[in-house]
Amino acid sequence: MAYDVVFFIAMLATALALGPAMAHLLELPNKIGLPSGDYFVVQQAYRGWSLLGFLILVELLSMAALAVMARHEPRVLWPVLAAIAAIIGAQAVFWIWTYPANVATRNWTFVPENWETLRRQWEFSHAAGAFFQVLAMAALILAALRRSPA
Repeated sequence: MAYDVVFFIAMLATALALGPAMAHLLELPNKIGLPSGDYFVVQQAYRGWSLLGFLILVELLSMAALAVMARHEPRVLWPVLAAIAAIIGAQAVFWIWTYPANVATRNWTFVPENWETLRRQWEFSHAAGAFFQVLAMAALILAALRRSPA
């Protein structure tokens, strides 16, 4: 029963985190060419999205617990470990490229000289993060499909 609950939590948290990631990816073509005034106004739509950061912690903790629970079931363990690696990859992208752009623009309330470079960095790092989130979700689905019947 605990295994099922942890699996459910991991999949739900990953699915919920995938929503904002895909939103960032899908808006990219429509925003990448906006002039600075319009772009900085549109960026304010993301105020409050940082509250979803708790999902990352839930993802990682539930996946770590899942890895421990699946340690004797390699067909499940390896996809779970791949999902963990994908979430870590998404976080690496965020902290190396996305977050510095947020800091340099004061969360898109200040227009620095290099704002276009920062915009590209921010948009494409979010696209890469979405790719990693999709990989994590796919790996968890694979793990679920490989589970032995209860």
